[in-house]
Amino acid sequence: MTTPHEKMGIPAQLSAWVFMLACFALGAIALYSSGVGLIDPLVHRAAGFALSLIVAVVVSRSRREASERGDTKPQLNLAIDLTLVAAGLWSIWSFYFVQNEMETALYDITSGDAWPALAGLVVFLELCRRLWGWGLFGVGLFGVLYLLFGHDLPGILAHTGFSLIEVSEALWYNTNKGVFGSITNIVLSTVFIFIIFGVLLEGTGAGDTLLKFAFLLTRRTRGGPAHAAILSSSMFGTMSGSTVANIVGTGTFTIPMIKKRGFTPTFAAGIEATASSGGQIMPPIMGAAALVMADLTGVGYMNVIVAALVPALFYYFSLFAAVTVEARRQGIEVQPMTTDDKITRIDVINSILFVVPILTVIVSLLVGLSTSAAGFYAVISLLVLSVINPDVRREPLRVWRSFLKGAESGATLLIAIAAIGILVGALDSTGLGLKLANVIAMIRGESLFSALLVAMGGALILGMGMPTLPAYLIIILVMGPAIQELGVSMLTAHMFVFYYGVASSLTPPVAIAAYAAAPIAGANPLMTAFMSFRLGMAKFIIPFVFAFYPTILIIETFDLFPFIWIVARTCFCIWLFSSALSGFDRQKLSVPEIIIRFVAAFAMLVVSPVVHIPAILFGLLLIFIDVRKAKPNTANEVTS
Repeated sequence: MTTPHEKMGIPAQLSAWVFMLACFALGAIALYSSGVGLIDPLVHRAAGFALSLIVAVVVSRSRREASERGDTKPQLNLAIDLTLVAAGLWSIWSFYFVQNEMETALYDITSGDAWPALAGLVVFLELCRRLWGWGLFGVGLFGVLYLLFGHDLPGILAHTGFSLIEVSEALWYNTNKGVFGSITNIVLSTVFIFIIFGVLLEGTGAGDTLLKFAFLLTRRTRGGPAHAAILSSSMFGTMSGSTVANIVGTGTFTIPMIKKRGFTPTFAAGIEATASSGGQIMPPIMGAAALVMADLTGVGYMNVIVAALVPALFYYFSLFAAVTVEARRQGIEVQPMTTDDKITRIDVINSILFVVPILTVIVSLLVGLSTSAAGFYAVISLLVLSVINPDVRREPLRVWRSFLKGAESGATLLIAIAAIGILVGALDSTGLGLKLANVIAMIRGESLFSALLVAMGGALILGMGMPTLPAYLIIILVMGPAIQELGVSMLTAHMFVFYYGVASSLTPPVAIAAYAAAPIAGANPLMTAFMSFRLGMAKFIIPFVFAFYPTILIIETFDLFPFIWIVARTCFCIWLFSSALSGFDRQKLSVPEIIIRFVAAFAMLVVSPVVHIPAILFGLLLIFIDVRKAKPNTANEVTS
């Protein structure tokens, strides 16, 4: 007689095989569509969601079983999961059937078509809740409920009303908006291949080599491993495009070493969280949000990369400055390099795994290939070169596991996009986004600065607790039109909200980056969130800089002297700002000195020369006074 455990083993083994086959099919579709040939859009979207549905159910089951309480009702949960799969596949087939009928003949959606659409909305919202939490679930649920019951709301929130058939048409049977809309198409045709590429980069050993090179380059700095964490996270972000993946990938190595150097656990976790969140704004890959931005703005992915470069360098300069100031404050000095830090011959060989695929992406874009084709050739070059890593030759299956993991990441992202698609459909059908833009316009008047402040606050609230891509999409839908109304270009508006979509992962109380880093360091999560917020404060200033000085983005309006001038002013502002936040430069700063540094830092970014030139001179005077005060202390240390 078989035991209950043995009985449960068969579904578990079956689900593992189903999961593997679904992930392989998703990855194969991504490779084929990006580099071999086009797939019918209806088939592509339907198959993508059908396979993602299966992957999402299996992933949610494994998470439930791995939780501390375990799966307390296995048979009931198995029945629910099978029902979700069946209902989801039914609804996806209905989408495919109805769209085919619309393309070949005149077809009106009936009440019979509305029920599978409603079932599909319920299934994908439930999977979104399981995989991404209540935040994104609430976003999608709001879209559905607003269409159904928004006509009873007061004031500008009211709309003319939608029947169940009209709701299904707006959110389900639509290839421009809704679940199967244009954003889904972008993710499937462009983003998916880069997600697989990033995970393969990590799995073939490029991540470990990056860490060693980062430690080598920063060995002569005071911050040492803290600076290495910043450098490696910026490069690692090129691979993963995910803040949490960055933290897990680099933080397990860097955080213990930062603590060993003498920094507090809270600071170690904070700098890793802040650096990892910046990986998504660092070219050339930048994660899924930048790929979507390129499609939504129509400027091209190469232009997005160029536009993002200088702001990203500002951000990482601010982190380097914060670590330098903190190291000075704690009296941490440069330490000699150990044998383990030295670059070996294998490290040099493995660096090819990172350099060649990234160059492949850049060259492909420069010669005019599509973004998805660039990702395809990067994946192919990486797979071919992976055999140079001895670890891969010893264990070839690690490449296979990375490929499946990349497909899994893409599938779970597509579930999140379903919720965003529901919101897009609701906003577009009711015009709520334009109404909110008008309200924001009334609040901020005709001042660009006040409009950006309102947009910043709204963006941080809307993006709290969400991954960058959903956060960015929600923010640009609601805030984008209001910013563009004041004459800001489309790309600048998108870059502005993109930065705050990333920054929302550092904003207390829902600072998911800090909560991911804190357990690794053994630090208090909330204190780590406040530390991350402080260290990443430059990320809240930089979008204002390129909104007022678009020459920093290079591709739209570029003039060499104004570019050099604002770059120099911004760097000086960042240094004063970082030292003021730490209350230390070459020595401890008094409260009046801190306040004066803040005022000078902000004033030197004002457009008018009447304001920023005196602020710069005053800032230089502050630095000169600090250096003069610190000299006697240095002399005393030498004589003693």
